[in-house]
Amino acid sequence: MPIRVTLDSMLEARGIKGKELASQVGLSQTQLSMIRSGKVRGLRFATLAKICLVLECRPGDLLDYERDEADIRD
Repeated sequence: MPIRVTLDSMLEARGIKGKELASQVGLSQTQLSMIRSGKVRGLRFATLAKICLVLECRPGDLLDYERDEADIRD
C-alpha cells in the first residue's frame, strides 16, 4: 500500500503517548494501535479531525504517500 500512517512520528514530535491520545480522542488503545500500524481499512473523518485537534496538526501530517509503479494499473 503506498499510503503510510505517520502518526507515531507526530506523537513523538508532540511528546504525547498513544494512551493519552486514545483517551482524548475517545478510542480504545487497540483501535489507536490499528490506526498507527496502518491495519485499518478506513478512518472516519470525525476521528481524523479529533486526532488533528489534539495533536494540533493537519491530516497530511499523519499520512504519507510513496508512489509504487507496481500499484499502477493500465
